Amino acid sequence: MNQLNEMITGIFLFLVAVASVGAKPSTHQHIPERRLRVAVVDFGGSTFGRVVADRVAGELKASEQLEIVDRTGSKMAAHGAGYSGSLNLSITEARDLGAAIGCDFYLLGDAQLLRRSKFEVPVYFEAYAAIFLVSSRSGKLLRWERPSFEAKTPEVAETNLLESLGTEEFRQRYLQAIQKAAADEKQQRELSLGITAPVIEEVPEDDKIAEASGLRLPRPFRRLKPKYPDSAARADVEAIVDVLVDLDAQGEVNHVDIARWAGFGLDEASVDTVRQLHFFPALRGGTPVPIRVLVRYNFRKSTPGK
Repeated sequence: MNQLNEMITGIFLFLVAVASVGAKPSTHQHIPERRLRVAVVDFGGSTFGRVVADRVAGELKASEQLEIVDRTGSKMAAHGAGYSGSLNLSITEARDLGAAIGCDFYLLGDAQLLRRSKFEVPVYFEAYAAIFLVSSRSGKLLRWERPSFEAKTPEVAETNLLESLGTEEFRQRYLQAIQKAAADEKQQRELSLGITAPVIEEVPEDDKIAEASGLRLPRPFRRLKPKYPDSAARADVEAIVDVLVDLDAQGEVNHVDIARWAGFGLDEASVDTVRQLHFFPALRGGTPVPIRVLVRYNFRKSTPGK
């Protein structure tokens, strides 16, 4: 009997030990999320451009949530991908550049220290940096800015600009933009699962191909020119903005996407103009059909146009 009791006690203790080993701790262990990889591409080929890019990269590196790609490596990857410093990229070009660098997001831009003059001030100096934040996954331009400082000497202008790029406010501004974009893109991927997008025919590049297939292309009731914004005028920007427009069978604008961005307020001006357009619908065999068209605007310093 005592032997049986000892066996039962031994089995009980064994089961208690197994249960203790397999039990989960009462407190949840925090598993840190993967840091987002961010690259900073040179802001132009000048020494000043490299100094500005180094300052931006250094400030963002202070964010524990971000992993800053090695500057030399990102420069070599961008060069290998054929990037030559343009701030007017198509979505495809922007994606390819991000893929070549191997990052989640990247910053590129242009920075210069210029000697200027105007009637009120014969000689002064301007230091500026055009900064573009781009998503490697979507190829979209997420935000842009162009801080600029004027001073009587180049040293003061340069110092003021670099100080503005080395603040916690600057770092938080871009960290929040990156985190928001990452969350939005994750949500869009989750929502897209199981959703079948309607097939929309795209306008052929060659009008003759369209005619041969029995397609009459849509035509706008009237052509509108976007306003050339002051933000672009101050930077003397000339660029092309491509807008993909989904039209319904009645020729009304359903959806708008930027296919080639330029920043400086030009993208917003283009989208605002496209949303005001009305089209004679596309016809296939005499029947109105929905279709996707590309609307292109060529912006020049004083005469924007389509």
